[in-house]
Amino acid sequence: MPKITLSILVSIVFFQLAYTQVYQSAESVEYDPVNQQWLIANGNILTDDGNGNLGFFGSASASHGIEVLGNVIYGNNSNIVRAYDLSTTELLGSITISGAIFLNGMTNDGGTNIYVSDFSTKKIHRIDVSDPANMIQEVIVDNTGSTPNGIVYDGENNRLLMVSWGNNAAIRAIDLSDNSITTIVSTNLGNIDGIDEDNEGNYYLSSWSPSAQISKFDKDFANPLEVISTPFINNPADIGYSLELDTLAIPIGNDVVFVGFESPMDSMPVSTRFVEEKEVNFQVYPNPVSNHSFIQFELQQPSAIRLDLLDNKGSLIHTLLNQEHTSGIHKVLFTGHNLSQGVYYCRLEIDNKIVTKPIIVL
Repeated sequence: MPKITLSILVSIVFFQLAYTQVYQSAESVEYDPVNQQWLIANGNILTDDGNGNLGFFGSASASHGIEVLGNVIYGNNSNIVRAYDLSTTELLGSITISGAIFLNGMTNDGGTNIYVSDFSTKKIHRIDVSDPANMIQEVIVDNTGSTPNGIVYDGENNRLLMVSWGNNAAIRAIDLSDNSITTIVSTNLGNIDGIDEDNEGNYYLSSWSPSAQISKFDKDFANPLEVISTPFINNPADIGYSLELDTLAIPIGNDVVFVGFESPMDSMPVSTRFVEEKEVNFQVYPNPVSNHSFIQFELQQPSAIRLDLLDNKGSLIHTLLNQEHTSGIHKVLFTGHNLSQGVYYCRLEIDNKIVTKPIIVL
């Protein structure tokens, strides 16, 4: 899979004009490799074949976190965790977590354990699911000291990574050798809802503040976060990353946005990436555009920029960006666009200098 090369800071904008299906209170998304479909918790468990065709996963229910482990999907609702067979949708078993109020994020260790956060009681539960009909739970963290939400298992370091609600929410680690908690990195993010890992060990976070962005950290949290601007997405819930598809799913209430990360730009010879407008390095590739096309520009210094999409008469369709940007490479990724066939124009204004590129939609 090609890898996106970063220079200083990369901002990616997921250009989501329309996605017509309605999910109604989508809270969590997981990929089901057994049936090659997405599963979405919204009170029920919905199925999505990847083309927006929705169905029900039997009579399964889950209001918040869901987690696939082996041939089973686990889902929580208030204080109950249920297990369903992925092949048959059969209910295999359930467990009521004593004292739990609002079970939320879920993850698994790839073996026989799943982990669940309780948003209200601030506890972390471990559930032995070696026998889904007779699950056994224990509390491994009695008080996280925050309002825990999404969690993900970091096998390389034998720990859970946990994100929380509230302002300036930190990313924290739970060492599974002794269940101690440490802060990995502080952030300026508010109300972090979900966290998941990609094929290269990078972590994606969904948060409610600042608005309209997904955040990305490298596997060691050694570098500053990358801002992934999402101008059509606010208040994302518990995201899910499919390692099989290299795709991030972002639930946003009555919608789920799927973002593929394969980058055609990376296969281009460097000498041909910017054949015009070298002063600002502004390019659209490939063109005619597809769901994996990029608008890309590079800034030599921090600059105020505006990026507009225009129709063939020069009328404004959408303002994609309109703010100060740092120096470095910035990308706008077309995904899920619903433009009719024809010619459009992308207009980039940098410190009152305007460059326009045609975009062809077939």
